[in-house]
Amino acid sequence: MRRIMLVVAYDGTNYRGWQLQSNGITIEEVLNDALTKLLGEEIRVIGASRTDSGVHSLGNVAVFDTETRIPPEKISYAVNQGLPDDIVVQQSSEVPSDWHPRHCDSRKTYEYRILNRAFPLPTRRLDTYFVYYDLNLDAMQKAAANLVGTHDFKSFCSAGTAAENTVRTLYSCELFRDGDVITIRVCGSGFLYNMVRIIAGTLIEVGIGRVHPDDIRRILAAGDRGAAGPTAPAHGLTMIGIEYM
Repeated sequence: MRRIMLVVAYDGTNYRGWQLQSNGITIEEVLNDALTKLLGEEIRVIGASRTDSGVHSLGNVAVFDTETRIPPEKISYAVNQGLPDDIVVQQSSEVPSDWHPRHCDSRKTYEYRILNRAFPLPTRRLDTYFVYYDLNLDAMQKAAANLVGTHDFKSFCSAGTAAENTVRTLYSCELFRDGDVITIRVCGSGFLYNMVRIIAGTLIEVGIGRVHPDDIRRILAAGDRGAAGPTAPAHGLTMIGIEYM
């Protein structure tokens, strides 16, 4: 038995997220079906990040166990022939049999993209969140700096989460503008349920002027989901990749 690691990119628009669901098709389900057909054995992948419905990825990581004799690096080429155009395996390789993508120290990077202009653009409707207010990027950057470090992010986690420990470390939280698109790039040791989307929604409130940059410290200290801003829509979020340490 061999354990194979996949790096998977996908457009999450047409899926109910990564994890198997009873109410719609998911990335995990499509990968399982394609690998099962390719390898002639029942395959069940284990993903590193259970991205939500509508969230995209350039580099989610998954593993599966197989008896196949296909060279590990060739599996990506072969399975892509059976995948839809909106899911593409970028890399495949063999890892130790006990290696688990969620149990290893890692740095995860996400980007949330905001289309900030007077009118929406049809070509960016699926991967950016349209905001017509003139956002104050400088204020958003100052607010984001208060999030960097190790904090209790309970205020930035959806109510009812199953997480017992809400302390996480953000290594960086950077914002930059390229034309009409403002990107929030966050790198951390791990993220709570909807954490990046709540960070994005809160920073947008800062950009509009409804929240002061220094209020981020108060929001963190509150330990209350109601203290932070709204949860930004899923389609603006993309998992960029995972670096294992």
